[in-house]
Amino acid sequence: MRFRHPDGSVVHLAYCTNVHPAEDVDGILSQLRLFAGQVRRQLDVPRLGIGLWISADAAAGLVRDAETLARLRGELEQWRLEVVTLNGFPYSSFHAPVVKRRVYRPDWTDPARLAYTLDLARLLAALLPEDAEEGTISTLPLGWRSPWGDGELARARAQLSRLAGSLAELEEETGRRIRIGLEPEPGCVVETTEQAGALLFDLEPERIGVCLDACHLAVQFEEPAAAVASLRAAGVPIVKAQVSSALRVSSPRSRASAERLAAFAEPRFLHQTRERRGGVVTGVDDLGDAMAGGLPGDGEWRVHFHVPVHANGGETTQPELAATLEALLGSEAPLTRHLEIETYTWTVLPEERRPGHDGALVAALAREVGWTRERLLELGLEEVSS
Repeated sequence: MRFRHPDGSVVHLAYCTNVHPAEDVDGILSQLRLFAGQVRRQLDVPRLGIGLWISADAAAGLVRDAETLARLRGELEQWRLEVVTLNGFPYSSFHAPVVKRRVYRPDWTDPARLAYTLDLARLLAALLPEDAEEGTISTLPLGWRSPWGDGELARARAQLSRLAGSLAELEEETGRRIRIGLEPEPGCVVETTEQAGALLFDLEPERIGVCLDACHLAVQFEEPAAAVASLRAAGVPIVKAQVSSALRVSSPRSRASAERLAAFAEPRFLHQTRERRGGVVTGVDDLGDAMAGGLPGDGEWRVHFHVPVHANGGETTQPELAATLEALLGSEAPLTRHLEIETYTWTVLPEERRPGHDGALVAALAREVGWTRERLLELGLEEVSS
């Protein structure tokens, strides 16, 4: 979906397909038919944006197989879907029974991460609509924080510099501009916007910036307007933002909260948990660790569990998400033009909250897009009908 900001620029909204398991092209094509195309129909919009997640093996295959790439482009056109952004954070097996810290491998010290990201850039250059100004790709914030030292940082920065050079060559070759956004995440080498600004202020700002994830921002108790201002002050662009909401627990040691938290402590994904006491944020790497006593439970907990963005704000960080959208889009000019709704956890929500069949998931995704659309309209953007 496209929206026009009051300054005249176009803002793109997509939902991320990493909610759907697919490791190969056939799986991706099936997603378009079963889900994305049906979400568009349910919303009754002329064109729907999707943020494709393509595994490393599938991406490598598409880059080398023009016929299959043309098939993908044809299916996107058939279902009236457009792609201006890709999610390049998970490398593969994102819906394995246990993912946890595996999602951070390979990290940015590994040449495989660079190769994967360049494959995605080549694909995005081929998939972009003709009138799109640029494409964006989100990626992990260097890697998990341990083990990590000066040597790893130097290798990662060298690879990002090579990436920027290759993106410049791709633009010269194809005329398509692709930018990369490192996505700060709790527990990683870069987990806050302040750390992102320190890392990226002198590292190819024309090609590399930040992907601002509203869930991660809220988990770290970062105030959206201040976080956005700090990135602007550092000269670090926000190339993309992820529309997402975290789990909020105001009284974590109560019996009711303990029962509720137990339903969210699932084995697939990592659910970093943070508590703020006296202005100091402390945390543990997974919800189970917090429940076992890793956090005192004297203050509010925020949990890295992407909950539906339209869900009740009393138990989610939906108000912080709305504030993030306002910080990004409520000024004279948009601070990013690519928004991606990223609720990849529908299948691991507490059982009573999970969609029971494909049609229910389609309806749930449509509600998320509808909620986000309403927030953008409230901020003064206008939906583009064609």
